[in-house]
Amino acid sequence: MSMPSDAVSPPRPLSHGRAMAERSTEATDVAPASDVADVADGGAGSAAQEAGGLQVRGLSKVLGGRTIIDNLDLSVREGELVSLLGPSGCGKTTTLRMIAGFLAPDTGTIAVAGQDVAHLGAEKRPSAMVFQNYALWPHMTVFKNVAFPLKLRKLPKVDIARRVDAVLELVNLLHHRDSRPGRISGGEQQRVALARALVQEPDLLLLDEPLSNLDAKLRVKVREDIREIQQRLGITTLIVTHDQDEALSISDRIAVMNAGRIEQYSTPGELYARPRTEFVATFIGSLNRIEGSYRDGVLGSGSDVVGIRPEDVAFSATALPGYRPATVERIVPRGHFSEVYLRRDDALLRSYLGGVAPAPGDRGYARISKAMIFRNGLLVSGTEATADQ
Repeated sequence: MSMPSDAVSPPRPLSHGRAMAERSTEATDVAPASDVADVADGGAGSAAQEAGGLQVRGLSKVLGGRTIIDNLDLSVREGELVSLLGPSGCGKTTTLRMIAGFLAPDTGTIAVAGQDVAHLGAEKRPSAMVFQNYALWPHMTVFKNVAFPLKLRKLPKVDIARRVDAVLELVNLLHHRDSRPGRISGGEQQRVALARALVQEPDLLLLDEPLSNLDAKLRVKVREDIREIQQRLGITTLIVTHDQDEALSISDRIAVMNAGRIEQYSTPGELYARPRTEFVATFIGSLNRIEGSYRDGVLGSGSDVVGIRPEDVAFSATALPGYRPATVERIVPRGHFSEVYLRRDDALLRSYLGGVAPAPGDRGYARISKAMIFRNGLLVSGTEATADQ
């Protein structure tokens, strides 16, 4: 395959995080400690917003002699959708279960809409939960599944029918009112579970990896439905997920968890553009991770960790200012773009290239436009190369 004659700029394929990053303020220094504290505490917001949302302070839980949640603080503003994002075992589902009332915390306070609920059982809290496995009764119709929590409250039948029909219309399932769960699709079953939570008119909606049982295309559709309904109702929502794309796509803010703690709590764009730790940088988006140093667009030896996003690596068939010799080692087709593995400065770099891709073995030139420097796991600087470097 012939090589392009001019520089190939990285496209915007996996560009959700990148686009959000470009909307955030560009900076090259780490935010001051006071800013970090503000972000961890939920950021600034009106007293009314905080009173109407979720406030978690000093939450801890030990299970089997192991600390699962370690002094966790979290603030979710009224009407906000926040994702708890992290790898398996980081404590995100345990946190959700304590907020929901299914698991008692060892220490800490939980307030929903200004009400202290830490001492209340799940059935008495102003929250409703959508479970990972949906937990639908197979012998009941869609209507009866959604109506079940209202029947437990002994509401009048006319009120139950009115509220159930209204919420089924909201999730576009009124035509399946008399169907049983086994007769509808997985995505529709998920919407039944969502409807059953919404019909309770909670102050706080909790979702535990609600899309994990769906195929890739259906997940995209259903997550968009969830976001649209959440915004229409203005309901405070906390969702647990290990899928970064899901969190980036629908969240107002994301709390990235690791080993029972929140590593960073920020907007999607801030997390992508300015991760405060190496863990966050590697977990959010793709990252070239290189042990060494970075100065004036050149990688060298050193003890730091250099993080480079693939879209910040450009490739050219001809020598240009700031470009250094590179060899193409591997090409991974991704549809409308290619993921290209380049060897430059004795480091293997991934780059996202649009147009006609080079072939393995081709020689050319690569430029690094931006890099993040981490020391002892913490971001110490973000650097950008200039055009003539």
